[in-house]
Amino acid sequence: MSPPLVVVMGISGVGKSAVGHAVADRVGVPYVDGDDFHPRANIEKMSAGQALTDEDRWPWLELIGGWLAEHDEGGGVISCSALRRVYRDVLTRHAPRVAFLHLQGDHELIRSRMEGRDHFMPVSLLESQERTLEPLEPDEFGAVFDIVETPDDIAADFLGWLRTAQENA
Repeated sequence: MSPPLVVVMGISGVGKSAVGHAVADRVGVPYVDGDDFHPRANIEKMSAGQALTDEDRWPWLELIGGWLAEHDEGGGVISCSALRRVYRDVLTRHAPRVAFLHLQGDHELIRSRMEGRDHFMPVSLLESQERTLEPLEPDEFGAVFDIVETPDDIAADFLGWLRTAQENA
């Protein structure tokens, strides 16, 4: 079986980086934060409390898709909000075997996490992200996990799900 190729997705504040590191560490593949692929203009826009448009996101998603394609054979984990189906379609076009690990949780828990961290994404954009989010559809290869669990538990549960899904494919 090939090493996993994973996008840890969800709105800001759900713990994509912590879970992404946990998954990558468990299987010995590289992890990168999708935020590192944003151009400076996107970071400045979000820092100012302005939501990104699709036009802002397309080049960013293409870069993430390129990273996935480069890591298809050896595996890798990247965090990326991937809020809409069309965004995930860009990623799967680059890397058809990618698996999505969708993190979700209670609004107040996510809000408190966002308030307690140093990140360019302000809490004021939480509602915008929640409105934009489109859940995984039945034909998308992925699973949803609640953030009440620890990153290590989520990683273990996801990798168990992934093994089973691949064996049954």
